[in-house]
Amino acid sequence: MISPEQVLAALRNVEDPDLKKDLVTLNMIKDLKIEDKKVSFTLELTTPACPMKDMLKNACFNAIKHFVSQEAEIEINITSRVTKPMDINQLKDIRNILLVSSGKGGVGKSTVASNLAIALAADGAKVGLIDADIYGPSVPTMFDLVGAKPSARETEDGKTLILPIEKYGIKLLSLGFFADPDQPVPWRGPMASNAIKQLFNDADWGELDYLIVDLPPGTGDIHITITQSFPIAGAVIVTTPQQVALADTRKGLAMFKMPSINIPVLGVVENMAYFTPEELPENKYYIFGKDGGKELARSFDVPFLGEIPIVQGITEAGDKGAPIALNKTSKISDAFAEIAGKVAQQVAINNSLTVNC
Repeated sequence: MISPEQVLAALRNVEDPDLKKDLVTLNMIKDLKIEDKKVSFTLELTTPACPMKDMLKNACFNAIKHFVSQEAEIEINITSRVTKPMDINQLKDIRNILLVSSGKGGVGKSTVASNLAIALAADGAKVGLIDADIYGPSVPTMFDLVGAKPSARETEDGKTLILPIEKYGIKLLSLGFFADPDQPVPWRGPMASNAIKQLFNDADWGELDYLIVDLPPGTGDIHITITQSFPIAGAVIVTTPQQVALADTRKGLAMFKMPSINIPVLGVVENMAYFTPEELPENKYYIFGKDGGKELARSFDVPFLGEIPIVQGITEAGDKGAPIALNKTSKISDAFAEIAGKVAQQVAINNSLTVNC
């Protein structure tokens, strides 16, 4: 007869390689049921985008077979509960705010932010996306929402809340929804900062696992407003391999490490890393330089999250309002899925240092 104590003792031998503790101590084993030789339980991960879910499931299976009984019939269900940093009362229904930043424009930051959001949502996470680039908002174009206008609702206490527009399973807000797409937005710093705060505070986001914020290029007022006004779980840095981009990105990354800001850097994504012609799929041409993003990550001792090649389909998909991560047959979609998994992994590791969920 198999006992719950035997099963839990066996599962104490399975360690989460990121959190460096066993699954029982981490309270990741739920709903354990035993009937004769049948053992069933739920493995509750820290994110639906966990890149090691299959490895952990197999490790649980093998631990029970080895330490309990070879004849055990094992059923393991996998769910997730996304963790959040400690002591977050503001925006309490949003577990993690993630910034996507670059020191320079034109490196594909909005492309990475949009596809990262889609990849996380595809794994089952509840995701929102704020387009905080006030001077060049891209989300309306990338999600085929040019000219769209959010609606609003009144709360019981008389407050008006903006309702984000939902598309592809993501809740979206952009200052581009509130301005004429053909007109410039001549806002001074305080006006822009107040408008951005409204997208956080005056919107009905509901429950979100991740709220991704597509920042403007550089290190200006918007960056300071957001990092000092809201609890940020981490930042993803986007660069291209050229030295001119790396020089600006280096400054942008260094900003998050300043004592007055002190935001965890989740890692670096190198966009436009190489070119591969369709007729020569095995060839890689490093036309902008090689490994610049990797060197940047190494020099700041932060993770390197991955490379995105130069592919015409990425631009075409964004221009058509259907980011390429939606195309599950594309290798680029796989690349974004891998990056999303690594981002979620880093968030869970950082949160484990400050919270006991």
